[in-house]
Amino acid sequence: QGQLVESGGGLVQPGGSLRLSCAASGFTLEDYSIGWFRQAPGKEREGVLCVSTKDGSTYSRNAVKGRFAITRDNAKNTVYLQMNDLKPEDTAVYTCAANSVVLTGKGICSQTISALHDYWGQGIQVTVSS
Repeated sequence: QGQLVESGGGLVQPGGSLRLSCAASGFTLEDYSIGWFRQAPGKEREGVLCVSTKDGSTYSRNAVKGRFAITRDNAKNTVYLQMNDLKPEDTAVYTCAANSVVLTGKGICSQTISALHDYWGQGIQVTVSS
């Protein structure tokens, strides 16, 4: 059984940076498109940044454009979400997902229900506060 495990979350001051890791086991992550999602208290889950391996497209929600980026380390079977210039409104539980079906990055990010992805992580807390 494959799984995704996130790490690297925590408390950071506004303007700071964090790098979240999403490590895969039981399957080859580079064969899958990747989505990062977040859910803040009292708010709906939203797709943050998603990259499709099918058409090469990337979708980034406006609130994080220019601040967040996805990278991969295929040797480690891991993807990362680099988050810079963090703001209090970035506070949320962040979850990574692996998807083999949806064509575009925007399509992946629109799939906010975990069951629509092949693999879904357990989530990790990111808190941005002074």
